[in-house]
Amino acid sequence: MRPAVALLVAATSLLVAGAAGRPGTVGAPRLLSQTGLYAGHAPGVDPRNLPFTPQYPLWSDGAAKSRWVFIPAGARIDDRDVDAWVVPPGTKFWKEFAFGGRKVETRLIWKTAAGRWIFATYLWNDEQSDAVLAPPEGVPDYVEIGPGKRHTIPGVSDCRNCHEDEHSPLLGFNTLQLSTDRDPLAPHAEPIRPEMVTLRTLLERGLLRPVRKELLESPPRIRSATPRGRALLGYFTSNCGSCHRATGTLALLGLDFSHPESVRDEAAEPGYATTVGRTGKWGIPGAAPGETRRIEPGAPEKSSVRYRMVSRHATTQMPPLGSVVPDQEAIDLLDRWIAEDLPRK
Repeated sequence: MRPAVALLVAATSLLVAGAAGRPGTVGAPRLLSQTGLYAGHAPGVDPRNLPFTPQYPLWSDGAAKSRWVFIPAGARIDDRDVDAWVVPPGTKFWKEFAFGGRKVETRLIWKTAAGRWIFATYLWNDEQSDAVLAPPEGVPDYVEIGPGKRHTIPGVSDCRNCHEDEHSPLLGFNTLQLSTDRDPLAPHAEPIRPEMVTLRTLLERGLLRPVRKELLESPPRIRSATPRGRALLGYFTSNCGSCHRATGTLALLGLDFSHPESVRDEAAEPGYATTVGRTGKWGIPGAAPGETRRIEPGAPEKSSVRYRMVSRHATTQMPPLGSVVPDQEAIDLLDRWIAEDLPRK
């Protein structure tokens, strides 16, 4: 581990309560091996922790990811609101990031009580034997992931900005993300291994209440007239929808990338209805006022959504955090969707 980072990490032993974001509360353990992820020490994951993969992964500069969820014995997930599950206290989520075959960080989200969450990030040691709690403010430019490109460890406030709001802190663990009706064009989709849980297995194991058989009879999916449209609108739910929704601090922008399960056609998908042919508050530099559309049918180069996906300038890139490399696979898919599936009128 880098000496400067090691000093920062060592200091977290005095700041553990800061990981919970509330002084005086129980905070995150100092070591990842103390969080309950492993049966003993790394790398043996406790079999009570269920692996899963969302069908629309968040782009994180090409990091290889592994994810697990722990649901306390006898507890159930409340799925009365199919768009915002409520997990029981004691539920934990882990997400591991690896670059170049080496584990770099593992993030923990832990619901300690109703409305109370711990957010923490752990930094893997050079021996890859364990990971230690990162400073609450994060670690900028922690590890090189490419020429001139470095991965930043997020701070607790960064985690809260995306995960802790009035909607739901669960961004990759919901009806759409765990649907058995998987999108074959979803950018960076990961294969479902036999041990991974899905919406079907959660229902079959009795981990969802009430039991919604309709979610198996008609699995959740993005509604679109074309396969590329389905993939892009699904991608937007993960990469943009945590901030851009009909509710929350950015609601006044009128830009919504969420996916309500009640949607039944493409025109009603918020990601389509609020972008295609719609003028936004942000214009492409050099364009005349009112000329920029969020998505301009037939013209990718005139679409502000594309411009901001390509940009990695601090004031214009989207998403604004968590990436220093544009997602070229998604950009190429977006270009084809705009140019070929959304012809000029």
